[in-house]
Amino acid sequence: MIRAFAFFAVLGALIWGAMMLSDHPGAVSLEWAGYRIETSFAVLLSAVALVSFAVALVYRFWLFLRRSPGTMKESWIARRRVRGYQALTRGMVAVAAGDADEAHRQAKRADTLLDEPPLTMLVSAQAAQMRGDEAAAGSFFAAMMKRPETEFLGLRGLFNQAIKRGDQLEALSLARRAHRLEPKSTWVAGSLFDLQIRTGQWLDARVTCDDLRRRKLIDAATAKRRIAVLNYQLGLDARDAGDLSAAESHLRDANKQAPDFIPAVVDLARHWVDAGKASKAGRMIASSWAASPHPAMLESYWTALGALDALDRVRAAKKLTASNPDHPESLMALARASLEARLWGEARQSLDTAIALASEPPGRVCRLMAALEESENPDTGRAREWLVRASTASADPVWVCDHCGNGVADWSVTCGKCGEFDSFYWRPPPSIAGLMEPHHGNDADDDADDATDKNRDRPASLIDAGGAAILPAGGSGAG
Repeated sequence: MIRAFAFFAVLGALIWGAMMLSDHPGAVSLEWAGYRIETSFAVLLSAVALVSFAVALVYRFWLFLRRSPGTMKESWIARRRVRGYQALTRGMVAVAAGDADEAHRQAKRADTLLDEPPLTMLVSAQAAQMRGDEAAAGSFFAAMMKRPETEFLGLRGLFNQAIKRGDQLEALSLARRAHRLEPKSTWVAGSLFDLQIRTGQWLDARVTCDDLRRRKLIDAATAKRRIAVLNYQLGLDARDAGDLSAAESHLRDANKQAPDFIPAVVDLARHWVDAGKASKAGRMIASSWAASPHPAMLESYWTALGALDALDRVRAAKKLTASNPDHPESLMALARASLEARLWGEARQSLDTAIALASEPPGRVCRLMAALEESENPDTGRAREWLVRASTASADPVWVCDHCGNGVADWSVTCGKCGEFDSFYWRPPPSIAGLMEPHHGNDADDDADDATDKNRDRPASLIDAGGAAILPAGGSGAG
């Protein structure tokens, strides 16, 4: 509509001009080099317009001749680039489809057409890897590292190759370089932390964890847990090296970051007892027991309170469990101490309560009941019945890796089977837990299950005391 309006406006202006010229033709006289020209103004104006039009045509033709080579070259380059990007796209599709030969062919074609190595080297490297030519792929990745725009991609490719061949030190070096380039990358930071753990560089891993928390790549709770575990391991290393002051400092930091982390609680308590701070160790264990009871703390508590004989241990167990009396671990601790002190009534009361809390009595409860029947009465028949029930009851909890299912007696920072970091939970082994019937116990038992699932701690070694109970033994350090 606007274009039509403009056309008619111009046409009207021309018509108006022609009418003005016809009404006022005027006269023009020119003399130049002995020539005299007399004509009207309209004729002169028409002549000027024709000459101007002719000059414009000649100028446009001259520009066309001058620009034609460049225009033709640009058109040829554009068509070549289109074909190159088509080849690059087909190569990426071939990589996704797993067609190594087609990917290699299209990558070579794209490299020839585009003459832009950063766009084609990645496809070429992936095509080489699909053909099994890791050396060629490595050369492409190394070439990519020399260009700022593709350095990170080259580093990642070489990193994956190092991981594939099991060269953790080379992978760690590449991860550090990648972290300097892209410190906010979750993949880079996670890979760097994992490799530092696998190579036992605990202090570097703690620094990396602090960096992850500062950049908000992990949440605060995860960071605290990781730092607690790393401080615990640093404490063990310092103790093994004979630096008891550094060991205590690391263990205190671990307990501060994660008060429910039982390995740190147990080892720090033992350290304080050896250093003459038994009352401080006892208070810490009592506080931890109130939040998350665990059998590994019982022996350390007895040692901290100086409970040497059986009756002292009963009194100490009552004091310890007073803050959480209905927890299964509290009942087991009271039953065990009472059984050792030959207080049959108290032992039976604790065991009967533990049985009432569970839909099916755990194996360790059955073994304690067998020991009680045999010691109090003695009733070998009843004791045998409880031992039979123990053989079919749920397995005693151990430290189970939630990544591979590996079960061990002692907690450790990494799983000895799969190498996963901080993966052990205190619960029955999966091969047994999977066969257990659904739990329909009361709230107290549910709380016990939640506590053992949520709190991952380090126990002392477990031994069978005369076929009657599973008792925590001394010893510290990761298993």
